[in-house]
Amino acid sequence: MTSSDIVIIGAGVFGLATAAELRLAGHQVTVVAPDTPSASAVAAGMIAPAMEAAIDGLPVHVADMLKMSRMLWDVFATRTGIDLQDMPAEWRGEGVERVMLQMQRHDFAHSYDAQTRTLTTDEDAKLDPVTALERMGQGITRINATAEAVFREGDHWLVVTSEGVVSAPKLVLATGASAAIIGLPDAVTRIIDAIIPVRGLIGITRERLSEHVLRADGAYVAPVNAGPFAGGSMIGATMETGVRDLEPDMERCEAMLAAAWALLGVEPRPIEIEWRAGIRGASPDGLPLVGDVGNGLYVALAPRRNGWLLAPLVASQLRAEIEGQSVTERTLDPHRVLNPSDRTGFRP
Repeated sequence: MTSSDIVIIGAGVFGLATAAELRLAGHQVTVVAPDTPSASAVAAGMIAPAMEAAIDGLPVHVADMLKMSRMLWDVFATRTGIDLQDMPAEWRGEGVERVMLQMQRHDFAHSYDAQTRTLTTDEDAKLDPVTALERMGQGITRINATAEAVFREGDHWLVVTSEGVVSAPKLVLATGASAAIIGLPDAVTRIIDAIIPVRGLIGITRERLSEHVLRADGAYVAPVNAGPFAGGSMIGATMETGVRDLEPDMERCEAMLAAAWALLGVEPRPIEIEWRAGIRGASPDGLPLVGDVGNGLYVALAPRRNGWLLAPLVASQLRAEIEGQSVTERTLDPHRVLNPSDRTGFRP
């Protein structure tokens, strides 16, 4: 049996961001996760508080939370060695007036061209998800295995994996849309059972289609600046509630590609695309589930589609709770899903 200060189950963006934050604060951290790509790798890596707040028509307090996490990203990227690129995001065509009104409501800087009906904001940024996951995992002990069960023994949590047992006084669950692990307290299992799977389909191509992020109803096109597809583009993305199938639905993919050509304003043509699918978790109110659930157990779950944007906020909040400090963002308290009348977010 091996031991650590903190064990984190899950190696997606919430799990590795939290691991990096805790490691930088001087904690010994062990991450348990199989050596397979997480849903966080199947993403465009957009850090987009302005566009996300406008598209979803978020309540003011939620938009403010996205702004806060965007501010935290600058320091977090420097501390972890992540290449965070400021990048304009442009909305084209139908819905532009709605997006503009929402940006005005939330005080996001933007410009609007009435003649072309395009809106541009410089408040968003972008990173490469695969590279960023690698950077956050540096210096972290990693057990490439599946967590099969957990149980409490004295003042420690024991995590049973296919590669042995690891022990720690603190345990963080960052397991995405996966089912509850055997041995968790009933209340925690109920919290996890409330998570809704959401499939996202994206396409990646080696062709450069745009130098900055373009968005419209039904599609986005974003440049890829790192990794094996550097110099290419990403086309996305679906939000399919309740779907767990990782096999891309080609009918949906073709519809998304057609919307992307329309967004680009060019005639459709043959293009080589690799389609990918990722399953994310969403809470009933659309906001993550983050915090202390008792006896040294913490959760960082249900990122929906803003896991990358919210990662520094989630990581800093969990570090504060683990270290016994005050917590700034009570909106994410995971216990709220046990009381359906106490929902402060928005519907997924």
